[in-house]
Amino acid sequence: MSTPTHTRNTNAFFLQAGVSFAVALLTMIFAIFYLPVDGWIRAFLGLGTMFLTTSSFTLAKCVRDSQEDQYVVSRLDQARVDKLLAEHDPFKAVS
Repeated sequence: MSTPTHTRNTNAFFLQAGVSFAVALLTMIFAIFYLPVDGWIRAFLGLGTMFLTTSSFTLAKCVRDSQEDQYVVSRLDQARVDKLLAEHDPFKAVS
């Protein structure tokens, strides 16, 4: 049986994800401020941007938690199989 490997992201990946998110958010905020429209339209776009921001963080957290749960379940299953194999005696006579 194969032991599940837990993949870890590198620091460069985290940096790239953070920088790309910051650039996208700052670009959207800049566009909202300099858009030639009334204030209520800017407010609406600002609320949409904030909703998108919080939703993306929530989605990322849910995906991370799901992956961690799958990893824990697979480790528990592997521990059960290892215990059964350790307790099994192939030379024991069946009565």
